[in-house]
Amino acid sequence: MPLDVAAPVGRVTKGETLVDQMRAGLDAPICLTWELTYACNLACVHCLSSSGRRDPRELSTHECFAVVDQLRDMQVFYVNIGGGEPMLRRDFFDVVEYATTNQVGVKFSTNGTYLDPAAARRLAALDYLDVQISLDGATAEVNDAVRGDGSFRAAIAAMDHLAGAGVGPFKISLVVTRHNVDQLDGYVALADRYGAQLRVTRLRPSGRGVGSWHDLHPTQAQQRQLYRWLLDRPNVLTGDSFFHLSALGDPLPGLNLCGAGRVVCLIDPVGDVYACPFVIHDEFRAGSVRDDGGFAAVWRRSELFSSLREPDSPGACASCGSYDSCQGGCMAAKFFVGLDLSDPDPECVHDHAAPLLAAVAPGSTPQSSPDHSRRAAAGVPVTLRRSGTAVRSR
Repeated sequence: MPLDVAAPVGRVTKGETLVDQMRAGLDAPICLTWELTYACNLACVHCLSSSGRRDPRELSTHECFAVVDQLRDMQVFYVNIGGGEPMLRRDFFDVVEYATTNQVGVKFSTNGTYLDPAAARRLAALDYLDVQISLDGATAEVNDAVRGDGSFRAAIAAMDHLAGAGVGPFKISLVVTRHNVDQLDGYVALADRYGAQLRVTRLRPSGRGVGSWHDLHPTQAQQRQLYRWLLDRPNVLTGDSFFHLSALGDPLPGLNLCGAGRVVCLIDPVGDVYACPFVIHDEFRAGSVRDDGGFAAVWRRSELFSSLREPDSPGACASCGSYDSCQGGCMAAKFFVGLDLSDPDPECVHDHAAPLLAAVAPGSTPQSSPDHSRRAAAGVPVTLRRSGTAVRSR
């Protein structure tokens, strides 16, 4: 499938760089995240969407097909399908197959619990498909403390099934925390063992991560350790999520800017469209695929997205010589720790956010909305059923 990058929304002037065009917003996102369901059999303590219980209003199969039709017509290159656990939807394969046969590539993330040998063989038969197994520790001890008892074993079994079916190279995805940053080389060894690609992403204080961020996010010393590690391994994928670390010196590979509403966005299980997967909050809701004109109208005419495409202001970072490198950091990270969007990133490598964070009143930080955590298990690890158990939405 050719990568057809969409044209910028605004007029492109001579001499503009690709990054300049990205900042102005594209006529269609290059990729977007699509959470098919909030149902999940896990209760990961950092879950960005506070998943657990299925929302009865989630898009029907035919509504999902209509979204795919629009993405195809807009020439969106691919969608990142997630959840919740997307394989809990009974029509999961129907939606994936409809997308891939309409030349909308699919990258989907799964905890692996429902990825048995039969499912792996079915995935192996599809074109334009990329599978990503979530694993937040290179050992069961570290992973299961975040994702739930037995989740490491289930993820390894899923990778065995994918390898046995000839699916590859699949991806192993981790959210970097202060507890697994020392295991990064172990992740490389695990990926090499399966011929897989490694993808590392930044922890954001969104969803249930609002409550766990202070205990999980890397220390300043660990951020510097991570920065050096990433510089030495340019083939490790990051989803451009660590651009705040570029303030330490040489820029990391990627666009090094916030793409929210410019080149990426999120469609949630009920069809609401948000600026990015990490800001599921009413303040960053741009519209719904169920509105007149569907997703295309939201992307092209949303007042929120138009405002995000305006030139950035350095705000409180104006006096810092690193702003051009880090662009002030992550919007979602600032919002959910109670900072203003013009403030420094809460993990600013120069520690400029420290006094601002100290002034945030306890209990005043925003909460992601809505919260679909299971009431009896919110943030509590759960014991998993054996991979291959019949799929049933909650």
